[in-house]
Order: sequence, then C-alpha cells, then structure tokens
Amino acid sequence: MNKFSLLFERRKLLAIFTPVIAMTLTMLACARGVGPDGNVDLRGRVTLVGPTEVVQQEVTPPASVEIIVPPTVVVTVEVVGTPTPNAIDAEEAAASVPDQPYFIQSGDTYALIAERFAIPVDVLLSYNDLDPDGVLYAGDMLLIPNDVLPSGPTFKLIPDSELVYGPAAVSFDIDRSVSGYAGYLASFTEVDQGTGEVRTGSEIVSLVARRYSVNPRLLLALLEYQSGWLTNPSPAEETLTYPMGQVEGGREGLLRQLSNTANELNAGFYAHYYDNAVTINVANGPILTVADGVNAGTVAVQRYLGLYYEEGAWQQSVSPEGIYTTFSQLFGNPFSYTVDPLVPEGLGSPALTLPWTVGETWFFTGGPHGGWDSGSAWASVDFAPPSQVGCGAAPEWVIASADGIVVRSEDGAVMQDLDRDGNEQTGWVVFYMHIDAEGRVPVGTELKRGDRVGHPSCEGGFSSGTHLHFARKYNGVWISADDPRLPFNLDGYQLSSTGNEYDGYLQRGDQSVEAWNGRGEINAVIRN
Repeated sequence: MNKFSLLFERRKLLAIFTPVIAMTLTMLACARGVGPDGNVDLRGRVTLVGPTEVVQQEVTPPASVEIIVPPTVVVTVEVVGTPTPNAIDAEEAAASVPDQPYFIQSGDTYALIAERFAIPVDVLLSYNDLDPDGVLYAGDMLLIPNDVLPSGPTFKLIPDSELVYGPAAVSFDIDRSVSGYAGYLASFTEVDQGTGEVRTGSEIVSLVARRYSVNPRLLLALLEYQSGWLTNPSPAEETLTYPMGQVEGGREGLLRQLSNTANELNAGFYAHYYDNAVTINVANGPILTVADGVNAGTVAVQRYLGLYYEEGAWQQSVSPEGIYTTFSQLFGNPFSYTVDPLVPEGLGSPALTLPWTVGETWFFTGGPHGGWDSGSAWASVDFAPPSQVGCGAAPEWVIASADGIVVRSEDGAVMQDLDRDGNEQTGWVVFYMHIDAEGRVPVGTELKRGDRVGHPSCEGGFSSGTHLHFARKYNGVWISADDPRLPFNLDGYQLSSTGNEYDGYLQRGDQSVEAWNGRGEINAVIRN
C-alpha cells in the first residue's frame, strides 16, 4: 500500500472519529510533545508564507479559438497536446491501478461497506479473507478490488504543467489578468487575520500560488467557475464569505478558501504522480477509480471538484462544458501551455551539503513530510541547531547547500535558484524555511556553497521550536525526499522514509540516523 493512499484514507477516517479522539489529534497538531530528555518536539508542520510580487508577461493565451485577453487584445496560439486520453495497453493499465484501501469506521458493517462500494458482500469477504461472523474494528484496513469500482471520466482537463507553478506560468502576470477582467476580485482586499496585513485579490492569488506551487491560472479558473469573482463585478452574496464554495467553519475568506483549494489539488496530484493512486469520492455519490491514461493534473482537478459537487453537478464540472470551458474562455486551451515532461527521465539530483557549518552537530528532527502543507509531496526534512532557544533565533547559521541565486527572501522563507535564471518555477531550487529576518540573505544575492543564509528560528508558518525546514523543487514540482530516482543526497547521506509522515532515516555507509522530535544521540548529525 502506498503512503499517499494510506494518508488520504486515514484522513477521511479521522474526520468521523469520536470527539475525544478528534480533540487529542487537534492538541497534537497545535503543540509538539516533549521528548524523554525534556526537549520540545522540533518537527514543525509548516503552513508556509510566500511572496506577493508578480512578474511581467507577453500575452500568450488561447489556442484555435479567439479569446479576448483583458481588456481588448485578441491573440491565437497553436494548440499543443490533447484533452483526450493517451493510448495505453489495457492489461498494463489494469495492472497499474491499485486496490482501493478502506479503513473501517465506527458503525460499519460488511453490508454497509459493500453497499458503499457497490460490490457484493461475498466478494468483499472473500477478497479480504474475512469471516462473515467476525468482529469489525475501527481503523482496520480492507482492500476493495480495483476491477469492481466504476471508472471516472476519460476527458483530460489540464496538462500537469497547468497544475504546478512551473515553467508554463513564468510569464503569467496575475495582477494584469485580474485587473483586466474587472470583476469583483480586481477591487477586493482582505485583512490577514494572522498578521493584520491587507492584501489585494491578485496578491492573495500570487501568495497561494507560490506557497503551494500551484498554477495561478488554474486557481483563477476554479475561482471563476465557483463564484464568478474574476469577471463579475457583483457576484452572488453567498459567495462573498466562501468564494470557492467550501462552506466550512474556519475557512472564511479568499485566502483560506484558495489555500485549501491549492492543498487539495496538490493532494490529488502528488498521490497520482508518485504512486498512480487516488480514487475519486464524489460528494454523496459513488467512489470511482481514475480512468486509464488520465494524467495527474486532471486527476487532481477531478478529485478536488468531487469534494464539493454531488454526482450530476460533478459530471458536468469535469466534462468539456465544465471547468475546461471556463479555463479556455479565460486563458485559451489549457493544453497550449503544455510543458512535458516536467521532470525528465535521467535528470539527476543536485549534490547538496548539510546546511550548517562544518564541525557543528545538528539534530534530524523530521523525516520526509509535506514541502508545503499536508497535500504536497513529502519533499521536506527538518533539522534543529544545537542551541536550545525555544522559538528564538539560534546563534548558529544555516549555510547554502549549493551555489545559486536567491530569488525569494521573506516571511521566514529563502528560495535559492540553482540554475540562476531568476525563476523559482524553472529548474532545481532549494528551499530554506524558518529563517529569521535578522541576518537573512536578501533577494538577488549570489550564494556559493557554504555562504550564510540566515539564522534558524520559528519565523514563518507554524513551529513550536527553532529549526530549519529544508526541501527541493524541480520545474515547480515538489520532489519527494525519498524519491529513489532523485535521491536527496546531503554530504553522502541518503534520505529514506518509513511510510509514516515525519519518520525516516539518514543513511551513509553503515551509519544510520533516525528522525526524532528532540535532541539526542539517536538523531545527532555532525557535519565533517
């Protein structure tokens, strides 16, 4: 069973557990535990903060259809790619679709589970070698055969390059697009309840796109499809609090709505991209397998819309007349922006050093986990400095792991561009998070391996203890820290995961260091 499938199903299961369990989980998420040596858990689950600047673009929307790009420029471009499935061998496709895991929930019976998946009870029992008179335990996992679930739509909605904030979006000017359509979003402002900062609508879209590395064209198209905010100066009143249609407590406002959207899009994308996983749960409707040949970007959008639309409306939303048409009317055929492949075969990983000074001992406090919130690939690892400063800035320095130019430096984040083209959407970039404002390297600085980046702290996002959150992206794709094709090599240490978020190992020769949420011999790493 792959880690992403397990993560999604467990997340779904936990949502219906008892209030006592839910309260316990909330406490664990808000405050780190105390290790046996009395130290706080230094793993920080990160809600990251990104920049708000935008870049200039040459106008390059549509394909084969004339579109008026805001406000009056008419352009056409050649269509590249196709919204239809690629040919695929039927036997190979069937073999590649994983069985669907299902974690038993309180109140379940075999009959209810079988009804949920539209399969005979005897098939469920025999496939899992179950006794029909046996006891069900909440949390136990069953497997649903992949050949009994109905298949989702075959129509491709977007290429993968329109899901990630990668090369296809380098020249996209968010502010120009938003202001050109002159809808409600163009004059919208919102106060960030956490920081008190006032942001415009285009700044919020830019912020979310960079935080999650999700394409801003897709975010704008989904916002328009859900509420009409991009083109309608006076959208329906019910959309003003929940513009993405996520009517849930704690998700009021555009920033929270778009952030959740980007996180859920990432969740679907990376599960399919890395593990060919993801079933689509349609609200109050069927559970579907992904159709043969459908790409990860399309799966992500299908899955996201399934969270909020019941079956009839969902089928419409993922048809050629749904979100695909909205996107095309705004920006042209999404496949005209195709960049394929995003991550070429045989790419190779950059050789990186441990990001601290030679001779110092830091602590491996977090194995592979989300690069940016819980939905992204497990691209990040955490290291804590030797100084125990609570949540203050440590005196030790985070140092550059490679040569490259700084393209982002704010709100605790430093993004280093290794190909030096000035864009974090292209090529390899290295991400350093929780870097204190005092002493943090500014944008435009050419860093050589070993140069100072800044002091580790708790700045930016959530962190209950000073540490460094460290990750990689390539062409806007969060690269999993335990991806065997692109190993995260740090001074010869290779990262591996146990399949549980935050758990993992650094291994170099016969030396093995285990991630742990404190400071001790078990997770000490000396740079020599």
